[in-house]
Amino acid sequence: MNITLILIAAAVVAATGIVVGLGLGIFGEKFKVEVDEREAAVRACLPGNNCGGCGYPGCDGLAKAINEGRAPVNACPVGQQPVADAIAEVMGVKAEAGVRKVAYVRCSGDCQKVVAKFSYTGIEDCNALAVVPGLDDKGCGFGCMGHGACVKACKFDAMHLVNGIARVDADKCTACMACVKTCPQKIITMVPYDAKVKVACASQARGKAVMNVCKAGCIACTLCTKQCEFDAIHMDGNVAVIDYEKCTACGACAAKCPRKVIHMVEK
Repeated sequence: MNITLILIAAAVVAATGIVVGLGLGIFGEKFKVEVDEREAAVRACLPGNNCGGCGYPGCDGLAKAINEGRAPVNACPVGQQPVADAIAEVMGVKAEAGVRKVAYVRCSGDCQKVVAKFSYTGIEDCNALAVVPGLDDKGCGFGCMGHGACVKACKFDAMHLVNGIARVDADKCTACMACVKTCPQKIITMVPYDAKVKVACASQARGKAVMNVCKAGCIACTLCTKQCEFDAIHMDGNVAVIDYEKCTACGACAAKCPRKVIHMVEK
């Protein structure tokens, strides 16, 4: 074995390593991306779920937006007030207390109340069924399909299927809105956590058509709107909706509803 060749090879490798190292150091310094310390501090306050519920591309996107003044300090629906307070301290501002909201499924059509068109066996995913018209096995075309797309979308174990329809655990809901975005029926809405009156229907069918397929659907009789002294309940097409800024939870609408589709909820 020629020791000279070995030494030459080692020297070449060492010299190459030195040159590459120097080059990386120079290029790293020349093209380095400056990190805003305040943006990094805001990012450290965020929970890191990257759910997109804030409307920005993950927690990094929200941190950048907050730091640049394009988003409020309480924009994270998952972290809620504690995270808002922490970010406000970083930003040197005061965090406004927001109303906590949670998801709510506007449907009462469980297995005992809604008419079944046929017995479905197949892929358990609402969005897959929604692609093919008529594949939904429930008679009401406006209600919960009951195949769990929202359950799969929820990262916080706040959505479950109960007797054929999706239900929300309000105490676990973080208002990330993943369920709202994935529901093909668009019947999941955001309501105040403390809301005591809720309309459990989203059907836009007329009265007789509703009664033919569901025992608990809104028939647009408008009796609820006539009972409310606070102008807090109105008709959106053929279904009643509540204005939570006006609602006093008096219960008059729920008491008069002949279909019992307006529910009084006690926390």
